[in-house]
Amino acid sequence: MPKVYMDIADKKSPLVNPFRTFDYREFLCGWGSAFVNITLTYPLYKTIFRQMLHGIKISDAYSQLRHEGVGFLYRGMFPPLAQRTLSLSLMFGVYDGVKRPAIEYYGMNEYSAKCLAGIIAGTIEAVLMPFERVQTILADAAYHQKYKNTPHAFRLIIRENGVRELYRGLVPILLRNGPSNAVFFVLREEAQKLPIKDGAFYEYSHQFISGAIIGAFVSSIFYPLNVIKIVIQSKVGGPNEGMFVALRNIYNDRGRSVRNVYKGLNMNCVRAFFSWGIMNAAYENFKKVIY
Repeated sequence: MPKVYMDIADKKSPLVNPFRTFDYREFLCGWGSAFVNITLTYPLYKTIFRQMLHGIKISDAYSQLRHEGVGFLYRGMFPPLAQRTLSLSLMFGVYDGVKRPAIEYYGMNEYSAKCLAGIIAGTIEAVLMPFERVQTILADAAYHQKYKNTPHAFRLIIRENGVRELYRGLVPILLRNGPSNAVFFVLREEAQKLPIKDGAFYEYSHQFISGAIIGAFVSSIFYPLNVIKIVIQSKVGGPNEGMFVALRNIYNDRGRSVRNVYKGLNMNCVRAFFSWGIMNAAYENFKKVIY
């Protein structure tokens, strides 16, 4: 290598090295952890979804699903499976690819770099929101007869309302994704610094419990945004109401009670606890295998 280029590389010039920071293994680990997570927790998600959408008790949501039968229990799983595997792949891959050069090449403060990387990763994840959009529709009993499956829903929505309809609810998703990713990664990496006893059992337990607690905490903070997103996305066609209009309508429709806006939070915490615990432990184990 000519001396001038060696000098540039030695100085870790931001014009050279940052392009080499994205590691495909991080994307693979994120994809695998999401696949395990979704296949195990989808029935629980669907129960919580009904609570969010209709503001009903868990017993009523369970009765709805039981009445519909097992054939409809996993209806709508493909969109979250496709969206979440790609989403977590981007989440971990982009986060790692942005954080390392921000610290190593641009000299950013560690926590500032983590927040920046989390927000960028979460914002990029939003390109996958059409899958969330279709997932919401397929999980709603009101559309069981109109949309047969994921491809049929995509075709019919685009034909009747245009591609823009797939991006209904974009604002609450953007407000949720970036900040929640930043909080999750900062807390996750702080938890990794905690001392643990030697042994595989203690290691796996730490991975699961730390991911579970952090996931439940973050999910609870951003829960109202998920409620707003689901209510907005449960409508197909017609005027696209804004986020604050949707929140006002939810508040009024549920007896002007803040508590009712948070209907389903308890089950959401349970789902997030197991979902993020499984995801975090799966991610760390995939990382061991792939690396």
